[in-house]
Amino acid sequence: MWLSRAGLFLAVVLLLGTLLYSAKWFIIKNGKDISPVVGSLWNSVKGAFLGNEHIHAWIERHPGTTTFLHSRLNNSTFTGLPLSILILAFIYVLALFGGIVEDLITSDPIVFADIRVANLLAVFRSDGLATVFTWITLLGKSQVVIVVIAAATVLLLIWRRYMYVLPFLIAVTGSEIFTYLGKLAFHRPRPEMAIFAESSFSFPSGHATIAVALYGFISYILIRLTPSWQRKVNVFFTGILMILAIGLSRIYLGVHYLSDVWGGYLVGAMWLIIAISICEWLQYRVIRNEPPAPMRMAGPISLALVCTTVLFFVGFALHYHPSPATSGSNPMTAVSDVTAIFANDHMHSTESVLGEKQEPLNFIIVAKDERQLIDTLTNRGWINADRVGAASFIKVMQSLVLKTPYPSAPVSPSFWNARTQNFSCVKPDANTLAPVTHHLRIWRTSAITREGASIFVGLVNAVAGTKWGIVPKLSADLDSERESLYQDLVVSGKIRPLGKKQLVQPQIGTNFIGDQFFTDGKAYIISLL
Repeated sequence: MWLSRAGLFLAVVLLLGTLLYSAKWFIIKNGKDISPVVGSLWNSVKGAFLGNEHIHAWIERHPGTTTFLHSRLNNSTFTGLPLSILILAFIYVLALFGGIVEDLITSDPIVFADIRVANLLAVFRSDGLATVFTWITLLGKSQVVIVVIAAATVLLLIWRRYMYVLPFLIAVTGSEIFTYLGKLAFHRPRPEMAIFAESSFSFPSGHATIAVALYGFISYILIRLTPSWQRKVNVFFTGILMILAIGLSRIYLGVHYLSDVWGGYLVGAMWLIIAISICEWLQYRVIRNEPPAPMRMAGPISLALVCTTVLFFVGFALHYHPSPATSGSNPMTAVSDVTAIFANDHMHSTESVLGEKQEPLNFIIVAKDERQLIDTLTNRGWINADRVGAASFIKVMQSLVLKTPYPSAPVSPSFWNARTQNFSCVKPDANTLAPVTHHLRIWRTSAITREGASIFVGLVNAVAGTKWGIVPKLSADLDSERESLYQDLVVSGKIRPLGKKQLVQPQIGTNFIGDQFFTDGKAYIISLL
């Protein structure tokens, strides 16, 4: 079963949605009640702090510093508490952006995780989901963005909310210019597994940047102008959901790495803070009278403008047919020794999303092609597992609910050399007291023999029961699984043994879901030719 990673992926998505909804519900119900409590606690802490004799003495010795700090916490002027909060927020976001840039330059773990996350999400691709995420990603497409900016600007003018126009334009133009310069500065190539062809560089993501700067600022305006507390909260979480969806669409479609999207979010956030700062400064400067009356027919004109924008988006999406990305073929390297496929010791083992070593490989297989290898395994009772997709997910759910067998259920993706396996095979074992299913994951390497045969690497292990009611529990003994598969293939008479190599030192370890394993670190080398 594949629920160890696929289930985790879906669980994270569902958990995130549940947390957002729960947070929204809690804030709507209790947000106004919490504010006075927090204020009372703050006043109590401040009173106790200022009443301390040592603090009082320090205040008397440093009147200038005390005046400065008091001014920074003054809520009656923009240069007091509002500006202090905005400056701290900007510095924090800037520091996060500096960290991601440092990671990109020094190739820290977050960059190592990029390609693995991209490969993992590629496993869950389907035509239906790709269409859904394409529509979502078009919310950040330049043509749509220009129309939304124009419509929003006209709406602000119609309703005479002139104070927001300049900051709004600063947010979107500033973030786009910064992103353009960032792409030129870093020259980061696009991911190789992209669905669509993109001509610009990868870091930072322009879609993620404009998602925060554009839709974030629109959300800010609506929150500012909406009198209802419930509507304010709903607008806030709708904006967050839209921003997250646009970023996820870029990763799912394979046109950006995770760090590209994160960097884009941070760039957009910096310019959003700048724009909000200008708005708040203007807000404190103007005399707080009743807002100016909108222009005549503002309501019908606004409705027509919003409908026109929506219709443009739908029409644009229906006629959007991007050029598919050209997948560059990886050059194959001919080797005389099959163990030369390992460029470094790290390639002897499977790995986690962050590149941490997991279970070591226990098979190196030489075969004419993938078809020959699959046929050899199926002749010995192994079943070629289905690929991950919507149809296989429905079958898995049906199997769990109805408690019916699903022999060819997809095997959870695992990483080797930053790639998920090319295919997997499963073999139920009916000769054990407890249900056991043997799993074999196979990766095709970028090497071939001098004769042109393909070289594969594999990891065989077993699932013996489940934990937490849904996640498969892996058997700890990797060596017995290796020996069982080897003897099974020897009996078939279809293989030629080439030896047994010590890939890693004998070890005891745990995989990414915490299951323990042990092995002597050896791998069989076999040929099907």
